[in-house]
Amino acid sequence: MLIQAPTPSPTSTFLIHQPLFPRSASLNVSRVMNTWSSRRELSRRMVVSAADDQSNSTANSQRKRKVVEHICLLKTKENLTDEEEKDMLDFLYTTQYQMRGIVAISLGRISEENLENYTHAVYMRFQIKEDLAKFYENPFYLGVLKKHVLPYCHGLINVDYEAEVEDDILPIFRKGEEFNYGVEFVLLISFVDNAFGAPVQHALASLARLTHGFPSLIVQSTQGLNCNLGNKEFTHGVVIRFRSLEAFEIFVGSSEYKEMWSSEFQPITQKTLSIHFSVDPVGTEIM
Repeated sequence: MLIQAPTPSPTSTFLIHQPLFPRSASLNVSRVMNTWSSRRELSRRMVVSAADDQSNSTANSQRKRKVVEHICLLKTKENLTDEEEKDMLDFLYTTQYQMRGIVAISLGRISEENLENYTHAVYMRFQIKEDLAKFYENPFYLGVLKKHVLPYCHGLINVDYEAEVEDDILPIFRKGEEFNYGVEFVLLISFVDNAFGAPVQHALASLARLTHGFPSLIVQSTQGLNCNLGNKEFTHGVVIRFRSLEAFEIFVGSSEYKEMWSSEFQPITQKTLSIHFSVDPVGTEIM
């Protein structure tokens, strides 16, 4: 079966539910994007960025920290009201304040259609696997699921993986102006059994090199082997934070990404699921 590179619906719109914090001066991504007069200019910039990234790779390789990424996709009922949605997302978001271990979180409603009919996404980061294990067993979280999530949902899936990020407080905790806004892109992949080993490693390494070569578009990218024993549907997960929706569309529409997918991933991939949502604080107060 032919598997195309995951791309967004051209008419998709997204709503993030993330309680508002005091808004600092926003990253003027549109101004940066407007300086690119053509795709050719973008490609030229990316070649330069890739070269700069390679020159710094030796120093950066010594400053990595392992983190654990948690992805939860939800299928909510069709007649979900705005009040029920707010209740569900508010309680999911505030779990970070009720238990130790969660160092970053984003979540939102996906308005685009997807084959699996997922409607909402939750992303969390933990420092170590033990924190994730405690999270799944935490009474507060279990109570949130029972009272504020499962009554509104008819399905969910969890994917967890260990990854590496720059060993600095802002990248680890996803703090700072760069992480205040943008687009969260989640890609779940199931590789064919006989591809594990060199083919999968080579494909993931190609994706990592490509994302690292787009610093003007991408704030951070992680990937890893799914370690959630309760989910055998997907073997790997990828999370990429883009600076804007425009940056996301440029990346997934680029010839570099499409060529990499068709040559490296398509021959060894049996299933993929991609979703994305906007990260932009809305509202005036938390709960």
